[in-house]
Amino acid sequence: MAYPKLTDEPTALELAAQIKAGKLSPLEAVDAAIARVETLDGPINAVPVRDFERARESAKALDGTIASPDQPLFGVPMTIKESFDIAGLPTTWGHARFKDNIAKRDAKVVSQLKAAGAILIGKSNVPPDLADWQSANEVYGRARNPHNPGHSPGGSSGGAAAAVAAGIVPCEVGTDIGGSVRVPAHFCGVWGHKSSWGLISKHGHDHPAMAGNDGHDGVLSIAGPIARDANDLEALLRITANVPLKEAGKPLKNCRILLVADQTVSPVDTAVSGPLEAAARALEKAGVAIDRQSDLLPDLEQQHRDYMRMLGIAMARGAPGPDGERATATDWFDLLDIQAQSELAWAKLFETYDFVIAPPAPVTAIEHSDVPVRNRKITINDEVRDFAEVFAWAGISTFPNLPSTVLPIGESGGLPTSMQVIGPRWSDLHCIAIARAAGAILHG
Repeated sequence: MAYPKLTDEPTALELAAQIKAGKLSPLEAVDAAIARVETLDGPINAVPVRDFERARESAKALDGTIASPDQPLFGVPMTIKESFDIAGLPTTWGHARFKDNIAKRDAKVVSQLKAAGAILIGKSNVPPDLADWQSANEVYGRARNPHNPGHSPGGSSGGAAAAVAAGIVPCEVGTDIGGSVRVPAHFCGVWGHKSSWGLISKHGHDHPAMAGNDGHDGVLSIAGPIARDANDLEALLRITANVPLKEAGKPLKNCRILLVADQTVSPVDTAVSGPLEAAARALEKAGVAIDRQSDLLPDLEQQHRDYMRMLGIAMARGAPGPDGERATATDWFDLLDIQAQSELAWAKLFETYDFVIAPPAPVTAIEHSDVPVRNRKITINDEVRDFAEVFAWAGISTFPNLPSTVLPIGESGGLPTSMQVIGPRWSDLHCIAIARAAGAILHG
């Protein structure tokens, strides 16, 4: 199955191998990435925060030295989502009032990437408060999809996915609470991984209004990698994980898979469901066992309601909702209990099934819109629906804290389509391995 691909630039590990072999120096790799930003990024606006001179200095410091075994990204240029702190650069979360909020130290993930040899050349575009499936803000303007500039690259890690898809950089790290890694990967035709909650630190990923609180891993939200193949996802996950990783388990051909292709609360447009069903049939033809329904599946409609309530409280940090009501401590503890019950229900399902495959979103890349998310509508199969429904496909793995790997599987109308591979909590490496194996079957 073909999917639209915009670049033949090497992946992060391929680039690191070229540097190790002496085919180019870290400075040459960085200069080439900077040239791509300057040449390609104008119409995309994926990398508005640029740190070229310091990147060149870091690359010069590596020239003539040899990578150590714990530097798999030695000399590799990359960017990171604007919401992560990099010492000396602004962290605005898309707000003009925070344009002078200069970070004093690196986020934990940034430190881990630098220790692994990566060179950060800048930061990628986001929506205000990281709260949209678009990436447009008053500080940096609008990021656009490199496949079609009239469409969104996704959000909130939209600039990240756009930069990777366009070949500007080989990899990125984003965050995800409402699909913010998975949706951009899907919209831009690249790979993304929503990590198990708590696996990757988000210290140094603080809203500017809360700066100085030293960050913490709040409910639901995770950090996760974006890349152009599964090998880079795995490498980035190993670099940034803060708990021991379970190694990949049984091969795809021995796995039992459940396909969740639709939800009552969020129907899937044929532009996405068609390629997903074609992918499922191709996997079945290759000998993969796939069921299309199961009584073990939790009540996804109820889960969506619980997820949206928890998401709203978390994003507002307990401030009154649109109805003027403020959640009580009892409300919050009740939601935590419900979330724990959801985790148990999914764990029960995974006693029978190894993985669940599903669409990352019910639509392909959306057109740009200035309508606030709360008031926005979306057309699915010629029916106008509330935009809030689409988050059901993010919440399917976010609410129960599960890992999910997104891989591109096809195209519709010139826009990429993808599927997500969801597994038991802490099975992150296995999710990536199964997605890699599925991609090998689907892409030949």
